[in-house]
Amino acid sequence: MRLKDKVAIITGGGSGIGRATSLLFAREGARVLVVDIIKQRAELVAEELRQQGATAEALAEDISTEAGAERIISRAVELWKRLDVLVNNAACFVQKPVEQATLEDWEAVWGVNVAGTGFCCKYAVPVMRKQGGGAIVNVASINGLMGSENQMTYSATKAAIINMTKSMAIDLAAYNIRVNCVCPGVTLTPALLTLLHELKVWVEEAEKRCVGRSMIKRFAKPEEIAPAILFLASDEASYVNASALVVDGGISSVWLSGAF
Repeated sequence: MRLKDKVAIITGGGSGIGRATSLLFAREGARVLVVDIIKQRAELVAEELRQQGATAEALAEDISTEAGAERIISRAVELWKRLDVLVNNAACFVQKPVEQATLEDWEAVWGVNVAGTGFCCKYAVPVMRKQGGGAIVNVASINGLMGSENQMTYSATKAAIINMTKSMAIDLAAYNIRVNCVCPGVTLTPALLTLLHELKVWVEEAEKRCVGRSMIKRFAKPEEIAPAILFLASDEASYVNASALVVDGGISSVWLSGAF
């Protein structure tokens, strides 16, 4: 097992990519703290992990607050006395063009995606440094590498995460802490389904418009993103640092505007 006896925190672990990653980490031997802003979601996933024989706990927190991020790290250390892997997966989505984005929109998406990632790392790093190392995996997006219609705010935060990853990797390499990120393509998660519902777009229509002429002609499944996160978190990636691993079925090479 690639994460046997390691302690992992997964933010946004209650659904989508976070849930798939939590389940995979548990199968690979990790003790998992499932963090989600919605308590019931975190508890349901933690119970799934326990039912498959894993050690898991749930925690409801808002990572956009520094105090919330500090409590997340403190809880893992309180439970298991260490922290080996931090997966910064929690995200906020805003689907608006630049002239419609309000201060509240910016604060919401930036608070979770950028500040929240930074806050969690801020409190995880001292723990990892003290114990001699660790791995941080940030979940960015292909939106951080390319433009996309009406996703200016979200795309800006994902580009920030990619550069944060590289900068933190430089700062933390001396402490044996690796920092990498995954850039998923369009993934069929509850968050995407909610967005499509708000936009009054059928899944089949969105899939056809977004990926219909790409290399792999469908959306990704969360279970197809989780193995990339596992790889970067594991010792198999011991020589991988400051990397942005693209897992998008090739869509970023042939992107068509007007996805939704």
